[in-house]
Amino acid sequence: MSSLEERGDVGVAAVATPGSSSSAGLGVGAVGAGLEAGPGGAGLVGGQDEAGLRREGPGPEADPDAPPKKRVRLQEGEAGKLEERLYSVLCCTVCLDLPKASVYQCTNGHLMCAGCFIHLLADARLKEEQATCPNCRCEISKSLCCRNLAVEKAVSELPCECGFCLKQFPRSVLERHQKEECQDRVTQCKYKRIGCPWQGPFHELTVHEAECCHPTKTGNELMGILDEMDQSHRKEMQLYNSIFSLLCFEKIGFTEVQFRPYRTDDFITRLYYETPRFTVLNQTWVLKARVNDSERNPNLSCKRTLSFQLILKSKVNSALECSYLLLKGPYDDVKIKPVIYHYVFSNDTNETDYMPLPIIDSVECNKLLAAKNINLRLFIFQIQK
Repeated sequence: MSSLEERGDVGVAAVATPGSSSSAGLGVGAVGAGLEAGPGGAGLVGGQDEAGLRREGPGPEADPDAPPKKRVRLQEGEAGKLEERLYSVLCCTVCLDLPKASVYQCTNGHLMCAGCFIHLLADARLKEEQATCPNCRCEISKSLCCRNLAVEKAVSELPCECGFCLKQFPRSVLERHQKEECQDRVTQCKYKRIGCPWQGPFHELTVHEAECCHPTKTGNELMGILDEMDQSHRKEMQLYNSIFSLLCFEKIGFTEVQFRPYRTDDFITRLYYETPRFTVLNQTWVLKARVNDSERNPNLSCKRTLSFQLILKSKVNSALECSYLLLKGPYDDVKIKPVIYHYVFSNDTNETDYMPLPIIDSVECNKLLAAKNINLRLFIFQIQK
């Protein structure tokens, strides 16, 4: 073994031994001396030594009298390589990203994040095909696939970069850090209630609030700001007040409805939904629903919506004026924002127009499409003249 290798081994041992600061300093110095004085020292300057450190040696045009730059530990160490390997093993086989919530696996163990899993089931429903795993092509469904809790826990322990301070934290604590602890997280002025629009990093909040001009505004200026804020609040309260008014009606009926998927008889089949006949307020009704307003190929679109139609099937002696709304069923987790619709039914006008089902976004729509049946709750309020 050459003198360079002997000195390098001593340096590694000294650095790795805790509690021996003087020996560690001599060891690192020995490594540095070996790199500079050894026969291969010129080729190793600026590279990685055996202790996992990098020395920024003087270049050919550097000032010879300048002090040597501090050694820095390499970012791409063994731990970094292990994390990269774990990323590739635990990532979703569809989007190739680490799952953020639930993780599903097919019968052969291939992993899919919840969003991609639901999207595959919805696509298969639109194409009238059996959903399959993109890796092994085995059949997948909510009954055939299960969650992989071990992968979910492993992913939660992998480091992830904070979007504000760019530091890395385990995924399990990242959300709490971003909401409560990060000094660079976006926050709002406490005078927002009187119209201050400021948004900025948390560490600047104290300085801004000390200099904020809104507390010094006159009463007339503040009244104008508060009037604008009240208008937006009135729109939100209007819906709730309308629902309370409807609950005071004499005739109110509700039922759980189940949309079942069907296919049209067209040359290009389209997916639509229809409920069995049901009775509310002593009348017979049917609900229908369609995807993307009966778009030719909704499976080619990333944005998906559902619209529904209420149909009166029984005959009536006089016009029947009703308000109605759809809510999620008691055993569903889909997010629906309630909207009240109004229509006057008669024997000639017994079908409402197709109205959008007020779901939050396309992700929630895919949840409904992926299910075998759509379970919702329908309320009908008869308006007495």
